[in-house]
Amino acid sequence: MCNVTLDQARAIVAAAFGKAGEMSLKPLTVVVLDSGGAIKVLERTDGSSLMRPEIAIGKANGAIQLGMGSRGIFKRAQEQPYFIQAMNALAKGSLVPVPGGVLIRGSDGAILGAVGVTGDTSDNDETCAVAGIEAAGLKADAG
Repeated sequence: MCNVTLDQARAIVAAAFGKAGEMSLKPLTVVVLDSGGAIKVLERTDGSSLMRPEIAIGKANGAIQLGMGSRGIFKRAQEQPYFIQAMNALAKGSLVPVPGGVLIRGSDGAILGAVGVTGDTSDNDETCAVAGIEAAGLKADAG
């Protein structure tokens, strides 16, 4: 099984926070999960609210478990709400079906992990996740 490395995960988080600073966003929480859904890195900026780690994990976890970025899951939730509700029940409520969960893909297209970002608008969260992944030299798949 291929996985994002610790160095790559740290680079993703740093670049995501850097992008948030450039955009003057609200305080963020960023998580990087490996391809099996285990946490590699989770960091919160000062002022990030208490539930943000769970939200970031839910965005990234949904991407890993369903094999698509959370923007795709969000779209599917709009088109097939009962399906996503059922998937969330099967996942014991651990899916957050809004943009901000982005798959990390290697050069061969294999899923190496996922990034979850939360704290600002979902679109801005996704922008930071994509920036972090690309800064680490990997491919972002937002769905």
